[in-house]
Amino acid sequence: MKYTQLGRTGLEVSRIVLGTMNFGPLTNEADSHTIMDAALDAGVNYFDTANVYGWGENKGRTEEIIGTWFAKGGDRRDKVVLATKVNGYMGAETPAWPNHHKLSAVNIRRAVDASLKRLQTDHIDIYQFHHVDRNTPIDEIWQAIDVLIQQGKILYAGSSNFPGYKIAQANEAARHAGKVGLVSEQCLYNLAERRAEMEIIPAAQEYGLGVIPWSPLHSGLLGGAIRKERERGDAGRSVGRLKDSPKLRDQVQAYEDLLDKHGVEPGEAALAWLLTRPGVTGPIVGPRTMEQLESGLRAVDLELSDEVLTGLDEIFPGPGPSPEAFAW
Repeated sequence: MKYTQLGRTGLEVSRIVLGTMNFGPLTNEADSHTIMDAALDAGVNYFDTANVYGWGENKGRTEEIIGTWFAKGGDRRDKVVLATKVNGYMGAETPAWPNHHKLSAVNIRRAVDASLKRLQTDHIDIYQFHHVDRNTPIDEIWQAIDVLIQQGKILYAGSSNFPGYKIAQANEAARHAGKVGLVSEQCLYNLAERRAEMEIIPAAQEYGLGVIPWSPLHSGLLGGAIRKERERGDAGRSVGRLKDSPKLRDQVQAYEDLLDKHGVEPGEAALAWLLTRPGVTGPIVGPRTMEQLESGLRAVDLELSDEVLTGLDEIFPGPGPSPEAFAW
């Protein structure tokens, strides 16, 4: 397994991040444990989750599954860089009961203790803001984070789904207070969705954040969707929207044709491409099965030729560098 430094921290993390969103809703506890064992055996040390994973009435279930895996021992917790998230509503009542979501100091305090209990650990390595909270002052958020760091409950803070200006705002506030600030950003970024290149990734690079792309296969569309559609005889959930977007379907078909020509699996190529992108620490792979994990692991060692890289850029052109990308 290849490793890299996470932003400006001292953490060495694997170039593939194990996403756990499917653990619970789609993958049972026993199979989830098997996947985590296999990932750890392969050298994957960066595990990502969120307090809301499990969804619906089962919010928190994914963290619980990770917790029972840690409880098996074998230095599992010591070998893992653990990241979870806060913001989503965790109460059972509808409508939302006040102060049980977002990034108020009271909810951050409540949420971190609940996550630690579910995860069966005494600390979280990277505590991430799952979404922007437009109502809570940034100084309040950093004060709450500073308390958690002093208590030893978290080591670093990260963001997810933050626009570039919010990354800048958060880190300027932290710098003014003499704090470390954000160390990572999780953003939607893949071949078919490259808008992050306009502001998010430049902001992350400017402030020394690691970039962790989520949905690297664009909800399965970059994983051989049209080929699977043809082989299985049905559209499936990952390609249903191609019917409403002829342009995107043409791009995905050209993408699969290019990779067939060079004997490269589409899903592995999409991950390998992200690993060539400036500023990217490693994409999140969210396997439901061992086969999907193994595919993600192979991508780490896949070297895409210049011809393939050029072809991918032609099929899925990026927005171009900022600020030029904003010009007419």
